[in-house]
Amino acid sequence: MGKTTHLIKLSAGTESVDSLMDWQGMRRAQTEDGLPRHVTRMWPRREQEVLNGGSIYWVIKGLIQCRQRILRLDPVTGADGINRCALVLNPEITRTAAAPKRAFQGWRYLAVADAPPDLPGNRAEEDPLPPELAGALAEIGVL
Repeated sequence: MGKTTHLIKLSAGTESVDSLMDWQGMRRAQTEDGLPRHVTRMWPRREQEVLNGGSIYWVIKGLIQCRQRILRLDPVTGADGINRCALVLNPEITRTAAAPKRAFQGWRYLAVADAPPDLPGNRAEEDPLPPELAGALAEIGVL
């Protein structure tokens, strides 16, 4: 089996993991087969590594808070005629340990070793901490 790499992306306009889930539940955020997707301008050059078990880690309110497995990459042509990449995602969202992340443009590669761990099953359903508190705790290594 080959190398795996992840992507990391700001979830612009998202207030929480729940609001990300609500957005992805809308028809316009889905593929024809009903899977959630995120359309991006750039196609990952490390496509095989991303498709070898990679996930997209979502940054919400300055914190990495969750991830979704990337199932496939679909070509998409916008109304403007520009070719783009649709990251087709597993509908299951996995909450992760909160990890602070400064704002950045587009998506970036995220090494497996640098990805925050998934929350244990018994913590995944807990009410999330306010982003400011979670960020402060993550910065000092408590979360």
